[in-house]
Amino acid sequence: MAILEQCDGGPMLRVPELALGDLERDVLDALWKNGELSPVSVHQLVGEPRNVSVNTVASALKRLHQKGLLHREKVSHSYVYSPAISRADLQKLLIGEIANQFDDQYSSSFFAAFLDLAEEQGEDSLRMLEEMIAQRLEGGEE
Repeated sequence: MAILEQCDGGPMLRVPELALGDLERDVLDALWKNGELSPVSVHQLVGEPRNVSVNTVASALKRLHQKGLLHREKVSHSYVYSPAISRADLQKLLIGEIANQFDDQYSSSFFAAFLDLAEEQGEDSLRMLEEMIAQRLEGGEE
């Protein structure tokens, strides 16, 4: 069940198949922060605080790999896992997929909903968004 598929323009995401549980999100977060890790290392960071077994963490790693979100490499008798996609790219793909599920005539509604979410986070979030938009309009990246 691949979530990320390679196509000419890069990875393509099918959101309905992407159901991440709390453990899977925490595992991804640990790998984004630390890079390549073994199941035992991920267990130390994520599993022990949750009181779950190494096998449970290894199962989460395997599911994330099957979804196309992790790379894995065989080292000795085990695998070492690393992110197949950055946090920012995954967020961009998820948001883009949601936006693409609606007709273009409703794009203003999508952006309004996005602004509403930013507003709920507080004025600082709106100002940060405003600065990011200004940078893009000036032709610069973040």
